[in-house]
Formats: sequence, C-alpha cells, structure tokens
Amino acid sequence: MKKIVVKFGGSNLRQPQDIDRVVNVVQAYQRPLVLVVSAFYGITNALIDCVQAAKEGAGTKAALAESQNYTQTLRALKREILEANISDVAHRDRTEKALGERLDQLDRYLTGIHCIGDVPTFVNDAILSYGERLSSLLLTEVLLSRGIAAREALPEDIGLVTDGVFGNSACDFEASTTPVSQALADDVVYVVPGFYGVDKNGKTTLFGRGGSDYSAASIAACIGAESLDVWKDVDGFLSADPGTVSAPRSISQLNYLEAAELSYFGAKILHPRTVEPLFDREIPIRILNITRPERGLKPYTIIDGQRKVTSDVVKSVSSTEDVAILKLHGPGVGFKSGILAQVTNTLDQHGINIKSVLTAQTAINILLARDHLDAAYEALSEHHLAGVVEVSRNDAVAIVAVVGDGVLDASDVGSAIASRALSAALAGGARVTLAAAGASEVAAYMLVQQEDRKLALRLVHEEFFGQ
Repeated sequence: MKKIVVKFGGSNLRQPQDIDRVVNVVQAYQRPLVLVVSAFYGITNALIDCVQAAKEGAGTKAALAESQNYTQTLRALKREILEANISDVAHRDRTEKALGERLDQLDRYLTGIHCIGDVPTFVNDAILSYGERLSSLLLTEVLLSRGIAAREALPEDIGLVTDGVFGNSACDFEASTTPVSQALADDVVYVVPGFYGVDKNGKTTLFGRGGSDYSAASIAACIGAESLDVWKDVDGFLSADPGTVSAPRSISQLNYLEAAELSYFGAKILHPRTVEPLFDREIPIRILNITRPERGLKPYTIIDGQRKVTSDVVKSVSSTEDVAILKLHGPGVGFKSGILAQVTNTLDQHGINIKSVLTAQTAINILLARDHLDAAYEALSEHHLAGVVEVSRNDAVAIVAVVGDGVLDASDVGSAIASRALSAALAGGARVTLAAAGASEVAAYMLVQQEDRKLALRLVHEEFFGQ
C-alpha cells in the first residue's frame, strides 16, 4: 500500500494543546504515515532575529546573554508542551533531556557567531532548521506516549539530498529517491522535520522560507505517495482572501498550474514550489482543515492534473504586496540587444530572483520581491548598462491576479478575462500601474498602487463572482 504524506504547518502548532489535534488527525488515518512538520508558530522568525542580533552584537556580553536567554525561553516552551502532552514522568524527562541536547547544539552555533563575528551561510541554515528539529522530536515522543508506533526521521538520516544552494535549495531527486523510499518503508508513523535537506557533504541547506511544504512534496515524490495531505486552519483555497472579501467561495478542485499561480500571487495555502515535485508524478494534494474535526479526512480542495475550464473561467482572485518594480529607462532599451541578458546575469550573481519582466521601447520593468529591490537597484546602478540613462525603483505597488484554466484563451465565454478584470478595477477607482496577460495559461495580473490593493481585489472579485 502506498503511504500518505501528511504535512502540519506552524499554524497548526501555536499552543501546547494544539498537539492534541495533530494526534487526533494521525489516529483518524488508521494507517502508517509520513508526517512532515514545521516549527511551532513564530519560532523561525525568532531564530532569524536571534541570528541577526548575534551578528550585530558579536563579541559583546549583552548579545551573548540575549542568545542564551532565547534558548532558555525555548527550553521553557518545550517543557510546557511536554507537561501538557506526556503524562508519564519518566518519558517526559527522557524527552526533555533529548530536546535539551538539541538546544545545546543550537547554543553552540549561536556562541560561534559571537566568536567569529559573522554568520556563514551553512551556519545560518543550520540554526534556522532547529525549529523543525525540535518539533519533530517532540511530536514523535508525544505519539509514542499515546501508543502510536512512531519514529523520527531526520533528512540527514534518510538521504534527503539537495542541490547544495544555501537558503533556497531544491531536492536532488536522482540522489534522494532510492534512499528516502527505503528509509521510510516500514509500517510505522515517520515524523520528518520540514524546511531543510542536506547537501552531498551533509551540510544543512534550507528549502527557502515556507519550505516545509516543498519538503513534504519532495518526500511524497520520492516515495510515490498516494497523496500529499496538507492540514491548515482554513477551508482550503477560496475565491479570494476572506479578510478582504465578505463571502468568498470554496474551490473544490484546482489543477497544479492554478494552485502554483495562486500561491505565487499571494494565496497563503501552499508554498509556490509545492506542486513542482508532484506535477509529473500525478500525486494529488489534498487541503484539509484541522479545526473542522467533524469533516474527518474529507478535503476542502483537491489539487491534481485535471485541466478543466469552468463556465466562469476564473476560479480565484489573489493578491500580494510582496512585489516591487525596478525600471530601466532609455530611449532604446527595448530594442538594444544584450541588455536583458546583462540584467539577468547581474541579478543572478547577486542571488536576486526575477518575478517577471515587462518591456517597452523606452523602459524595461523588472518585478522583484520587495526585500530584493534595494540590492537589485544598487547592483544595476553600479553596472552602468549601455543605453540605460536611469534606474528607478517603486515599492508602493501590489499585484492583483485572476487565476483559472482558460484565462489565456477565453473567447468562448465572452470578452477577454484580463480585459474584464482591468476594466472592473479602473471603473471602481483603483489606480493601475501595469497589466500583463499571456505569460501564463491560467493567470493574468495587474499592478496597482499599494493602498488600492484591497479595493482592486474586491472590484475584480465582484466582477467574476457577483459579490
């Protein structure tokens, strides 16, 4: 029997009592599983802050004390979780000792930063992986205390090998598939910490922020899983953000491309790269809600390879403020050969990812993640590209996108989808900076002024869903 890979994110792990919900879900499956877990909510962000503080205050007693205080805080938190979830005192003490050993390792890494005054990339990745390492050990011991045959499986022990890119690695499936499938073959519940793998030299490399979803998908691909079940605290994918639109519709089915685009354009359900390992393997992703125990194992949204154009075409409207525009100005930049190649090469050398490029005769517009804008601006300003007379930047924008199979070719359902979305936004007073269609088979988007994001989202949602 194929196994199911089950992912629990940080939103499922906020309070000590949340562990009970996770245990109940595991029991409901009544079969061996592979669990992939995130850090408890907020832990990774706190570790990032801790690393930065250690780097900035390297060598000072105050900064060293701050690092030590944080690991003491983690010890207290884990002790609280243990006391709430493991009743046997001896088992609890053994688990606390094991957690303490991992926290001692974390302490040593942080102390090392103070000694050398810097944070090497491999050290940064190792430190940030500890939120997941603590979660997997703790959950394994809680499951064992409830009579469930469970075994922790660390990526370094099961052979989850990456391409070696620190901070944003990808799974090396050729190297990983056989060892991972063999390591996870027994009929027990395996608990794997998400977010990281190891390079061919055994060093920890992260799969990028939110990368536990990608971890789970990679493991599902390696073992040929029956499905990847992602447990959230929301009712799957919706037609829009319920915090912005009053009555969004639930989406029961998406294809891989639609889910990827929705995630890319701001939907918080999945990491944008989650579908990547599953696309060619036809492994479905099922989105379930851990706060709805009455539904059992019935998913809200299923994501698979089925391509289906609905009568209304658009399935969801998504938005994000994690975007900025870097613009290259010049009377012939859209015509002069080689400029775009120089730009992409320069940004790649600085580790900066390009979201999209829109060109005209006198300008090249490069869309980036907001936190990459300043570094990209400095890199291109210093490069002095021939034909570029000015480089400007704008981070006061947001993306609003319509997603659905058939967006690119919607002639059979009336006027073009992208035109309807743009017209609705403009007619309602949203200030549109740029608009693009045709790059994706299932999505079209516009950039609006940042303060108009929610207005534009509501206007476009009303155009297609009538509310």
